[in-house]
Amino acid sequence: MPYYRPIPQTDVARSDDALPLAGGWCWFDRVEEIHRDAPSRLIPVQDVPKDALERLTRPRAPISGLAFDTPKIMGILNVTPDSFSDGGEHFAPDAALSHTRDMIAQGAEIIDVGGESTRPGAQEVSVEEEIRRTAPVIAAIRAETGIPVSIDTRKATVAKAAHEAGASLVNDVAGFTFDPALAPLCATRALPVCVMHAQGTPDIMQNDPRYDNVALDVFDFLAERIETLTALGIPRGAIIVDPGIGFGKTLEHNLQLLQNLALFHGLGCPILLGASRKRFIGTIGGTEEARNRAPGSLAVALAGIAQGVQILRVHDVGATAEALKLWQASVLGQLPAGT
Repeated sequence: MPYYRPIPQTDVARSDDALPLAGGWCWFDRVEEIHRDAPSRLIPVQDVPKDALERLTRPRAPISGLAFDTPKIMGILNVTPDSFSDGGEHFAPDAALSHTRDMIAQGAEIIDVGGESTRPGAQEVSVEEEIRRTAPVIAAIRAETGIPVSIDTRKATVAKAAHEAGASLVNDVAGFTFDPALAPLCATRALPVCVMHAQGTPDIMQNDPRYDNVALDVFDFLAERIETLTALGIPRGAIIVDPGIGFGKTLEHNLQLLQNLALFHGLGCPILLGASRKRFIGTIGGTEEARNRAPGSLAVALAGIAQGVQILRVHDVGATAEALKLWQASVLGQLPAGT
């Protein structure tokens, strides 16, 4: 089975054969046709099968109040004592709400609340503790701000409590493989989802991860997950995909995924990129402390936007929003309102 990776372009000089990529800001007129057992080749859009081309070009439907005709910023709110970058900083409810206010003011359009660290080597947190950390914070955010909130969890009981507190999206780093009750819960409650790829659980995922072809293997995993979720009653239009940068991947795996992000448009869903402050950024950039990796994180984020990625999940919201404004102005000629 061939895979089709569009070659994204943003230049103002656009060919007559160009097609919009996922209804967004990129266009393409060529596609890399990839085979597992044969050399890849570049082909014109006219040679791409109709069903594959439809998934590559179709505008993505809004999810949890987010429209995807422009890039969106998801602000990270870890209400944990031990997350890899900001563990403990926003653990207290007042600190969590204050940080949320700051992220909204800086440009976040959705807040991702997590109560269990999924850093490499992290241990599982009990359901009761995860709910205690997340549900009151979600309720407070929704009561004060009204901004959409996603719950970053692998567990159905936690997702249920989060939804009742006001969360409108479930973001599962385990790709809905950890708790068999989670996907049916989302289907029953008509909750949109973000399905991420990870190889192994957080405590062991960085122990010698291996792939035949990381981009194609991750694509196949996500495609299978989408089929499973749609069979349960979650529409494809309510599914976001995340290739899972840093989750059971070496530095080389991460770079291969970043170079092939456009491939995942072939799944017909919005793409979320969560690379903020990850270890490979520090390794390449020479920045040991995770909190000091904003410049490298911005470089990766803009590389993703240039491939049509619709959502950036980030710690440094203000810096990311500023970088996006400058990228859109200098590359697309789009000035922010009021400029």
